[in-house]
Amino acid sequence: MLRYAAARLVSLCLSLIAASLVIFAVIEVIPGDPAAFMLGLNAEPDTVAALREELGLNGSLPARYLGWVGGMVRGDFGLSYTYRVPVAELVAQRLWVSLPLAALALALSTLIAVPVGVIAAARRGRAADYGIMGVAQLGIAVPNFWFAMLLVLVFAVKLHWFSAGGFPGWEAGVIPALKALSLPAVALALPQAAILARVTRSALIETLGQDYIRTARAKGLSARQAIRRHALRNALIPVLTIIGLQFSFLLAGAIIIENVFYLPGLGRLIFQGITQRDLVVVESVVMLLVFAVIVVTFLVDIAYAAADPRLRHRR
Repeated sequence: MLRYAAARLVSLCLSLIAASLVIFAVIEVIPGDPAAFMLGLNAEPDTVAALREELGLNGSLPARYLGWVGGMVRGDFGLSYTYRVPVAELVAQRLWVSLPLAALALALSTLIAVPVGVIAAARRGRAADYGIMGVAQLGIAVPNFWFAMLLVLVFAVKLHWFSAGGFPGWEAGVIPALKALSLPAVALALPQAAILARVTRSALIETLGQDYIRTARAKGLSARQAIRRHALRNALIPVLTIIGLQFSFLLAGAIIIENVFYLPGLGRLIFQGITQRDLVVVESVVMLLVFAVIVVTFLVDIAYAAADPRLRHRR
């Protein structure tokens, strides 16, 4: 187990290095001068040059890359060009919106998908199975931002049950904050629930075809008892893997939803950094999200190996 964990840790470090190189290279090839963009079209050349020097844009690319990576290792993400505050402070503020939103969406997705997937697998080939899988396919095909706008139109504009956007802050109370996150969480959760339901159904159908399930049925267990006592436990191993990966996606992939609902989260911070050419914010936040995705994937791999010892011995 330790050898497997060490190998996965080395892979994690290599992935982080590769991701940092790609992110830095992509940000650097974006056309336009950030200093000129911040000062406007009528700025004097010497003023632009002074701002470039202040922002550290005159250094060589290797020096700037090493300085950026070294700062992140020390916990220093740099100073935002636009907000003139440390990026770490911006991330800490926005994380209290994005993290609860991702957790709430993941909880809703799991609570919907697992029972639905089990019902579809238990009624394989019947009307219920076809209906559930048809709805799941529709949920995968429909863009989440279109669904988000539909939720706003129905529940905010027509019924006035929820606000159309914004976030009151946790200091306003847990209930108002969770109410503001409800529609965005549903918009994020339903497409992920459709994917997870299909995975649950496939894993459970494969498990139900194993010999030990047939043996359990031959000993007198009903189909429901065989699923609850034996099949579901083994079928949940790949399902848990997908759930871990979905949390990473929900944390890093809510940019459009946060903009639809005007939520001050990490996704909206990235969007604002791109539009304002705030390279330090974009580089640091994207790298932080990549780090979160890779770490969650690493933890899922370790948990998967702990549950299935055969993975530790595979080359």
